[in-house]
Amino acid sequence: MSAVTFDRAYWAFADCLTLVRRTLLNYRRKPVAILWQLGFPIVSVLLYGFVFGSAMRVPGGGDYREFLMPGMFTMTMAFGLMSTATAVVSDSGKGVVDRFRSMPMAPSAVTTGRGLSDLLIASAELAILAATALAIGWTSEGGPAATLLGFGLLLLLRFSLIWVGVWCGLTVPNAETAGALYAVVFPITMISSVYVAPSLMPSWLGPVAAWNPISSTVTATRELFGNPGADGGTWVEQHAVLMAFAWPLAITAVFLPLAVRKYQALSR
Repeated sequence: MSAVTFDRAYWAFADCLTLVRRTLLNYRRKPVAILWQLGFPIVSVLLYGFVFGSAMRVPGGGDYREFLMPGMFTMTMAFGLMSTATAVVSDSGKGVVDRFRSMPMAPSAVTTGRGLSDLLIASAELAILAATALAIGWTSEGGPAATLLGFGLLLLLRFSLIWVGVWCGLTVPNAETAGALYAVVFPITMISSVYVAPSLMPSWLGPVAAWNPISSTVTATRELFGNPGADGGTWVEQHAVLMAFAWPLAITAVFLPLAVRKYQALSR
């Protein structure tokens, strides 16, 4: 590696860490933002687990709260897309992105800094939600290695959706429009195996839910955590761990270049 290449790589990494620090400082000054992101899944756990749980069925039997928690973990990662898009469109609308582009910093730092900071925040959210799950009786029966792999797949999904959020944030005109993404993300999470197994859905809807990328991560984590409801009759459900790798990699391969090109196309 030449000295020039090494110098560029060093400053790209240093600038990335600077923007990560900026994002984390903003969250520290506005802790309500993280509490808001965590509030919905925690309320959903309590609502579905304790209010509706006794009426919900689990294929093959088993405790519904054990079935539910991998879905809640995955849903939290999926809804992080909206927080990414809102943060990006807010910076873009306030001219922050333009100021970054005018500064002597690595062009890649804006996108890599957002990706790394959102992944760190997602890790903290996942840890808090896992502590909540343990408090209500959820456990992982898959062993340390399988449990770590399960949480790794959850973060891999979040990583892929970061680039969808960055692209959406650079595409939509304002924060109000970014908030409307909820109308898209919510049905996608509902038509999945988060709350109900696809085998219990109508025959025309079950395959759609089974092939939902979110369902692959949910089913894979249920399998790795040893929770009920991981078995399914379709090919995609029987190869859930494989697809939990394949879907995020495919999403990243599509949206990471789109996000970078969108950023490069912004006017100075």
